[in-house]
Amino acid sequence: MQKTKKSVAKRFKITATGKMMRRTPGFRHLLSAKSTKAKRRASRDKQVAPGHAAPLKRCLPFGL
Repeated sequence: MQKTKKSVAKRFKITATGKMMRRTPGFRHLLSAKSTKAKRRASRDKQVAPGHAAPLKRCLPFGL
């Protein structure tokens, strides 16, 4: 039986076109020290690099 790796399911999501998206790190605290530009860019999700996405997709057999 194939199981979903829950740690990966919580951190990543697969788009409708099959790309893997992630959150920007370092965005939970000390936000007053970060510039507005950095915070604006960090609020958007980023795409996972293709080389890193391949093993992560295997952890999500049902495409969560």
